[in-house]
Amino acid sequence: MAITSPTAGTLTPAPVMKALASNYLDFTSAADGWAKQYMPDVMAQEAEAFGNRTMAGFLRQVGAEEAMTSDQVIWSEQGRLHLAYKGRVGHDDHQDGSSGGDGGQIVIEQDMDGNVVETTHGIRKNDLLLIADSNTTAVVIVTNDPQTTPTDTIRVAVYDNNPETLAGLGFADGAGDDTTGLTILVIGSEYAKGAEGRTGQNEPTHKTYTNKPIILKDKYSVSGSDAAQIGWVEVSSEDGTGGYLWYVKAEAETRLRFNDYLEMSMLETVKGSSTAADSSTDDFLQANNGHQGLFNAIETRGNQTSGVTGVNAATDLAEFDAILAELDKNGGIEENMMFVNRATALAMDDMLASMNSYGAGGTSYGVFDNSEDMALNLGFSGFRRGSYDFYKSDWKYLNQLDGRGGINATNTVGAIRGVMVPAGTSSVYDQMLGRNLTRPFLHVRYRASETDNRYLKTWVTGSVGAVTSDLDAMEVHYLSERALVTQGANNFFLMN
Repeated sequence: MAITSPTAGTLTPAPVMKALASNYLDFTSAADGWAKQYMPDVMAQEAEAFGNRTMAGFLRQVGAEEAMTSDQVIWSEQGRLHLAYKGRVGHDDHQDGSSGGDGGQIVIEQDMDGNVVETTHGIRKNDLLLIADSNTTAVVIVTNDPQTTPTDTIRVAVYDNNPETLAGLGFADGAGDDTTGLTILVIGSEYAKGAEGRTGQNEPTHKTYTNKPIILKDKYSVSGSDAAQIGWVEVSSEDGTGGYLWYVKAEAETRLRFNDYLEMSMLETVKGSSTAADSSTDDFLQANNGHQGLFNAIETRGNQTSGVTGVNAATDLAEFDAILAELDKNGGIEENMMFVNRATALAMDDMLASMNSYGAGGTSYGVFDNSEDMALNLGFSGFRRGSYDFYKSDWKYLNQLDGRGGINATNTVGAIRGVMVPAGTSSVYDQMLGRNLTRPFLHVRYRASETDNRYLKTWVTGSVGAVTSDLDAMEVHYLSERALVTQGANNFFLMN
């Protein structure tokens, strides 16, 4: 039958289920107003306004995960092979050995990494030393056994007894203040025929570092009454799954957020002080003492650069050359991964694009692997400079406003714009296992035993589902205990 819509406000409910003109509800009519007031249009699918919101994944790309059973992880890193130091010239004796004059002595102060070695250096009698200051380089021989005098003072004789050499090094008679800033390198030894052999020996040097696992916890709770409520929303999750959820949706977000916390804590945490001024926190710090995350490990034991700014491509390239020089000093790893924020990534793209001689005059085909029929690609995923390969990747954590991006926007001076991580493995001595092991430079150790694995524990308590208590709710608990091991931090760079 034909239905004619009634005038607005004249709808009359029918006592029976019968299609009449008087009870027909036209949802398309703005005049009726009933649907507008009582039945709002609910869009069942959640809009992903912020895209993929998770930030975890960095450590899975560059490191490994291994179990541990103790309250701390201890590892040792090899020292430098060759003996090289910083020092100054002393003025207690003449170069010829007579007393009361100037020169003839070197005072050892630090090794090349800045460690104080005044009494623990490895220089011995008859060692050949190559020494240099800002003006002069010379070869000298050690003429005394440092153990017979204060061990930071070494008497030497200069092979080239040229007055200019002596004056340049500060060894000449009448020299004033001690000559500072000497670089001292052991290059060998020389003995006369029939002379006595070596005295003493040098033991291998190493550095030992420790870190402790931290315990992270979180919880999601929903009352038993709300758990029974029917309310469905179609959702899609960051892990690729989708479907209809209600209260499980909130639990899933809690779990995703906790997974992000696991990574963020490994990056940002710092070790605490055991002598806190605030007595209310002193006991906690003495018992826990914090955990050293990646950024703090690089700041204290690694390298930092602030030169890749995007202001000038030539300046940025010069900064990379300075990075290469530092890698050379530390026996650098050939392949390195750079995880950077958007501004730094674009600065590197501009730097590399400017190296193309045709780029300034227009589009360049071929060099960028482009053809005339495709869009020009101005992004670079990697490049080679000198003997080093660098691979670049955007790091969402440094861009997002609810991640480091928000902190960087507030503290622009102390902003972290990227990290450079050596690709490959290192051989280190594991104190717990008592042997050398080869591991990635960066890896996570989590607490586990035969009875309990604390990598990521979840369990449910309450009266919903499987009843475990008289609590009229369902509680989902999350726990992890883990520590980050940053080996060979001298090969890492923090971009700030």
